[in-house]
Amino acid sequence: MPYFDAASAAPLHPVARQALHASLDEGWADPARLHREGRRARLLLDAAREAAAEAVGCRPDELVFTPSGTQAIHTGISGALAGRRRVGRRLVVSAVEHSAVLTAAAAWEAAGGSVTEVGVDRHGAVSPDTYAAELGSATALACLQSANHEVGTEQPVREVAEACRAVGVPLLVDAAQSLAWGPVDADWSLLTASAHKWGGPAGVGLLAVRKGVRFAPQGPADERESGRSAGFENIPAIVAAAASLRAVRAEAADEAVRLRALVDRIRARVPELVPDVEVVGDPVRRLPHVVTFSCLYVDGETLLHELDRAGFSVSSGSSCTSSTLIPSHVLRAMGVLSEGNVRVSLPPSGTSEEDVDRFLEVLPGVVAGVRERYGAPVPAGPVSSGPMSSPSSSPSPSPGPAKSLVVDALGRRCPIPVIELAKVIGDVPVGGTVTVLSDDEAARLDIPAWCGMRGQEYVGEQGAEQGVAYKVRRVV
Repeated sequence: MPYFDAASAAPLHPVARQALHASLDEGWADPARLHREGRRARLLLDAAREAAAEAVGCRPDELVFTPSGTQAIHTGISGALAGRRRVGRRLVVSAVEHSAVLTAAAAWEAAGGSVTEVGVDRHGAVSPDTYAAELGSATALACLQSANHEVGTEQPVREVAEACRAVGVPLLVDAAQSLAWGPVDADWSLLTASAHKWGGPAGVGLLAVRKGVRFAPQGPADERESGRSAGFENIPAIVAAAASLRAVRAEAADEAVRLRALVDRIRARVPELVPDVEVVGDPVRRLPHVVTFSCLYVDGETLLHELDRAGFSVSSGSSCTSSTLIPSHVLRAMGVLSEGNVRVSLPPSGTSEEDVDRFLEVLPGVVAGVRERYGAPVPAGPVSSGPMSSPSSSPSPSPGPAKSLVVDALGRRCPIPVIELAKVIGDVPVGGTVTVLSDDEAARLDIPAWCGMRGQEYVGEQGAEQGVAYKVRRVV
């Protein structure tokens, strides 16, 4: 069964498995003790730290191991903010950071700090100039991921790091998704990562803090890991994490070329095979193994279940897969279609051309089946994978007063509001309007996206007695 969700967790690398088994016999003792077993454990820990630091591009004494990537982020952000509390209380982040960063930012704001979110373009990337404009003398810390975890877009970290250095603001880089492919080529101040993203065991994170960065660890501390990560180190897991990072780096160049070709095939073929699909994320500046697309008139949760039944494990940013029914904050920030979202992330050394070809063979039937189940209109045909836009000119409205319709989709979740809109848009003349009443959060993204894909005019939204009223004018 092909596993296409490596961005969530990569399968355990064979080298990690071997290192884990070997170190279980050698690395069980307390590395802080002076006896023989403790010294042996300390040697293993020090060797793992050196290997990880080499891969990160820092000194071994700048890197500590944490119980997870999330803990590394929380420790890094809280420590850097506390260390620079005399400078200011402002934290700058991008709108598409991992939820761990946004959770830490929310906690900082609740404690009286201020948070500035920098928006992104339709590919999911920040503008270096826009990011730089948000920096200032009162900014204590800036955060920017190296590459996005949902759509694969690489961020302009080098340019942002230069802007941060120019005004003396430290930059924390979340490198969880990219570290397997190479070091972050920028003058960062703090860096975090998580071993299960590159084929290491879960439960190991990395936090690197450059010498000279003001840093005050928060919360309980002890003498371990430079006082930045309390508790007994899981040496077998740490050794396995470092060994697997070195191994995937050795394979990275060849695997990047191979997987990029497979992803390019998916990016090109999906819009040809499946009507009404938007491929999202930067087509060039992206991770080699990630591709994300969204399908009109499709329930994301059902689509994932059907693909799983067909033998493919994928992920999704659709609101329909969440108990909160709120669309992915990444897709929302990008302003792209969220319904029927599929993220394919191919694991290195575990994906063949035959797997991808079979996925492309199965996908059209699965999407068509879900659409038929919902009674969706017959698709008009494939759409461009680039940014959606309205037509350059509009036909003249029908003579006489424009008619209008109201669609009550209250209490109905994606993709129903958009399906109901599509069913009735032809019932009003050109120039007429359809107002969709919906209390589904995804409608705020999906109705404007539908208008772009269908060449209709999205007039806007306004509050209603219940939910929100979304108005669409028929143009074609």
